[in-house]
Amino acid sequence: MALTAAVKEELSRLDIKKSSVRKAEISALLRFAGGLHIISGRIVIEAEVDSAATARRLRVAIAEIYGHQSEIIVVSGGGLRRGNRYVVRVVRDGEALARQTGLLDGRGRPVRGLPSVVVNGSAADAEAVWRGAFLAHGSLTEPGRSSALEVTCPGPEAALALVGAARRIDIAAKAREVRGIDRVVIRDGDTIAALLIRMGAHETLLVWEERRMRKEVRATANRLANFDDANLRRSAQAAVAAGARVDRALEILGEDVPEHLKYAGELRVAHKQASLDELGRLADPPLTKDAIAGRIRRLLAMADKKALDLGIPGTESNVTFDMLEQ
Repeated sequence: MALTAAVKEELSRLDIKKSSVRKAEISALLRFAGGLHIISGRIVIEAEVDSAATARRLRVAIAEIYGHQSEIIVVSGGGLRRGNRYVVRVVRDGEALARQTGLLDGRGRPVRGLPSVVVNGSAADAEAVWRGAFLAHGSLTEPGRSSALEVTCPGPEAALALVGAARRIDIAAKAREVRGIDRVVIRDGDTIAALLIRMGAHETLLVWEERRMRKEVRATANRLANFDDANLRRSAQAAVAAGARVDRALEILGEDVPEHLKYAGELRVAHKQASLDELGRLADPPLTKDAIAGRIRRLLAMADKKALDLGIPGTESNVTFDMLEQ
């Protein structure tokens, strides 16, 4: 099951006893998923959601808390919309419910944000606001670099109210407008986890955290592998460049090179991409890495000194740009 569907399924099963918390959730759900319509001179409330469980939860809550009856209409998916949509419609006493839930103010005007009683409510009310908003128009993407918990809002006032509700429960959320649509977004992984706990999606949080940990481990392994590859590449480049310098050193010194330095130099030239440790093992008798490095260093120093005395190019002249950038 996709993470968004899993969160909504779990939240729809959450049992809430306190009536003020249930009222806050209903208000948020109707505000973020619903709309007011005037049909035959009467106000009708419609809330469209993508989960049958959410629709049933809203319908039961409206009946138990406010005593109003509603119906659920199934709208089949088509075109860009996949899957069914579920519309909870309150025809009778729609205006009364709109006033009770804060969709209309005392003068009968539509409320653009959330009702003040919900905005100034308790921390539990703020959690309920987020639960209702997520059930209405929320989404949770897979953990990773682009992970996000996001709620699409009916307008900027509702988005700011949702950000305020998050602030009351110590959650950092940002409101932004993307292509004319207001959204509230949380991208930090720890903050997403904290909000899932606050909303009551404990089971989905475990799944999300497991996937998050797996992605982090895989990313770390990839970084280490890339780091090792880069180190090996740099070591090989350094060995090739050293081989070119040694080749020039043997040419400069000619017959004047001591036998033990000449032997180390010839090993380096013969095995241009081998590491110093590998060169030591190839020597007969075997030499340590430090012994090989020391001999090659002395060979290059002796050749560069002679080149300086003679006024000719030193060992570095054999190193090309291609050797360093291969």
